Amino acid sequence: MFAQACKRATCFTRPVVISRRYFDRSTDCGCGAFVVINDEGWIVTAAHLLSAYGRIQQDAEEIVRYYHTIQMIEQGEEVPREERYEKIRRLPDNPKWITNLSYWWGKDGVQLTDIRRLPEGDLVLGRLSPFDPNAWPAYPVFKSPGDMDVGTALCKLGYPFQRIHAAFREANNSFEMSPEVHTLACFPLEGLYTRTLSAGKSGDGRYDIKFLETSSPGLKGQSGGPILDANGTVWGVQSRTDNYAYGCIARVEKDGREIEEDQCVNLGVGIHPELISRFLADNGIRFSLSDY
Repeated sequence: MFAQACKRATCFTRPVVISRRYFDRSTDCGCGAFVVINDEGWIVTAAHLLSAYGRIQQDAEEIVRYYHTIQMIEQGEEVPREERYEKIRRLPDNPKWITNLSYWWGKDGVQLTDIRRLPEGDLVLGRLSPFDPNAWPAYPVFKSPGDMDVGTALCKLGYPFQRIHAAFREANNSFEMSPEVHTLACFPLEGLYTRTLSAGKSGDGRYDIKFLETSSPGLKGQSGGPILDANGTVWGVQSRTDNYAYGCIARVEKDGREIEEDQCVNLGVGIHPELISRFLADNGIRFSLSDY
């Protein structure tokens, strides 16, 4: 059902890989997706994928305070050296403070600029730079939000189940990712459109924050990727997965004793096409709408 839709969507869907290096010198990588909107290089993705930018700023402030405290202790010459060393040893640190951060936007050397955020809707726009329009054979058509029939079959695309590794090179202060990053392939997951979820107004009062729900979960790595119908029209952008207890209890053994656990259904939640199209229009970004 979705073969042609997925084939078309792979023309405008790409992975974003987030590489982090921590205070304890360990590294890890996360993966999401983004949708290229037009031949000017504008993209849409899930805003939470950019949360590491805020995290590294906060961590940098804490690291500065940590080293400043060490410096102040070391300068206290009236305190015996052994006592100073003990104070420094007892200083709290966080081995998972982020010290270095890099985003890989589907291709080496590409950056995301002109970022526009709508955090209440988990929505972010940005422009790839540099951008070669000749490298993109097709761009998406977004669903006109007028008629959205419950029960419509939809398909999520993204990059789950990936094992991407990155080494941090001190010599040039950069990450070197494993070769697998250049061969990432989209993974589809189908489900039905179940309902629209309302989350009130945006902080500035300009937008009705809406999400669409699907009967299947969004997988880790599909955040920011498109939610498509069988025609390849984009109905939304994957945001998160919600889970609901549905009234069944399972008895399982844990640590040598039997406990009861609620059974849950996991449902995907995407950014609603009405919100996407309104935010695109308000930012003067050209895009295509479906005629249905």
